Amino acid sequence: LSDLLWGKVLIVLLVGIGLYLTASSRFVQFRYFGRMFAVLRSSTRHEEGQVSSFQALVVSVAGRVGGGNIAGVAVAISLGGPGAVFWMWVIGLMGMATSFFECSLAQLFKQSEGDGTYRGGPAYYLTRGIGQRGLAVVYSILLLVTFGLGFNAVQSYVVATSLQESFGVPTWGSGLMLVAVLGFVIFGGIQRIASVAEVVVPIMAVGYLLAALLVLALNLAELPAVLMLIISSAFGLE
Repeated sequence: LSDLLWGKVLIVLLVGIGLYLTASSRFVQFRYFGRMFAVLRSSTRHEEGQVSSFQALVVSVAGRVGGGNIAGVAVAISLGGPGAVFWMWVIGLMGMATSFFECSLAQLFKQSEGDGTYRGGPAYYLTRGIGQRGLAVVYSILLLVTFGLGFNAVQSYVVATSLQESFGVPTWGSGLMLVAVLGFVIFGGIQRIASVAEVVVPIMAVGYLLAALLVLALNLAELPAVLMLIISSAFGLE
């Protein structure tokens, strides 16, 4: 089942739906790319006790970007060769449209609570948008399993083994540290999650970009050959 879902089915769905949403929205991810940064500058204002637009963004980014963007890319290239990079670019660009619609649906069908906070997401727009409560229940259960167990296991494994290999930190030590920090953040509710993400995510994003630019700068002379190798490998010319 895993081979089927994470093989042909996933690729067809990711690229196919991404292409459909990109075309039907007249390339929304490119048309509004500049406006995105303009909106960010005014997104930090919010009412007391509420989550700002910027905080909502960084919480979303924190759930999408992490160790998998480093370890996952390395595994993809080692298994699929340089051509895998090209198709990750394509899926990334198409995925921007998918993400835009996913987040838009979450806003359209979110539900106001009595204390002034809001709840929303896929389970809500599956129920309130298309009346598929059963599908929303299945989605919620799968989400609890994957985020509650699977993703945490993968992310903590990447962090712990990386620290052990690079700096000799025992895995049990980094594991306990992660549990303590994670517990402190999560049990503080969405307000604390947003506040921590507001600090951590920009540092992570800037650090990630700087590291990538440093690698590119150190290998500047190789870039033309690298790009040619990626393109030729992607289309089976190698």
